[in-house]
Amino acid sequence: MLLAIPQAVNAAQLAELRARLAPSNPDWVDGRVTAGSQGVAVKNNRQIGERTETARTLGDVVLGALERNPLFISATLPNQVYPPMFNRYDVGMYFGNHIDNAVRLLPGTGMKLRTDLSVTVFLAEPDSYDGGELVIEDRYGTQAVKLAAGDAVVYPSTSLHQVTPITRGARLACFFWVQSLIADDNQRRILFDIDQAIQRLAATGADAAACTQLSGSYHNLLRLWSAP
Repeated sequence: MLLAIPQAVNAAQLAELRARLAPSNPDWVDGRVTAGSQGVAVKNNRQIGERTETARTLGDVVLGALERNPLFISATLPNQVYPPMFNRYDVGMYFGNHIDNAVRLLPGTGMKLRTDLSVTVFLAEPDSYDGGELVIEDRYGTQAVKLAAGDAVVYPSTSLHQVTPITRGARLACFFWVQSLIADDNQRRILFDIDQAIQRLAATGADAAACTQLSGSYHNLLRLWSAP
């Protein structure tokens, strides 16, 4: 499932993120430091160092916004989240076709996280740069994603994807991975559709008993499918 989340971060949060991610910030490093064996050969960008105060502080801003976003929670059903990272693509930079590593080591913990879902939060206005589309290949074909600043996109980490070369301006974004309570993408999509239907029915004042029954079925499926 590929899902756009409008205004994942609000205007004030976006302004704070942009100010701290100025090109002059000394925490920018070569993006290849976090690339896997497949990605390192096709990756050309800059990233904020993972262990820096900038990464920790701004990561908290992004996660603080998304953990209060009902659409994000409904779509991802997060169990663990990899600390958000931040990247920048200037003219000539790109990230060629790749699939994200299936497992990542959580920094400083020794714990491992299975990457079920990839998340990108766009931080630059789409008309401020040319190129830089996030091109995702999934079961429904190839989709090019370039959203408004503050919007996010969530998609399966199993997808082949790339960031096309920048020809003007600079692309600024936040990205991270989610280990969901539900590992299977089809099951996660079913639960998302049911949850969205429950919310719409409740908003229209539909039969309360039927909504309760449907909600019970949702949670029973979640309980069943999230079992280890």
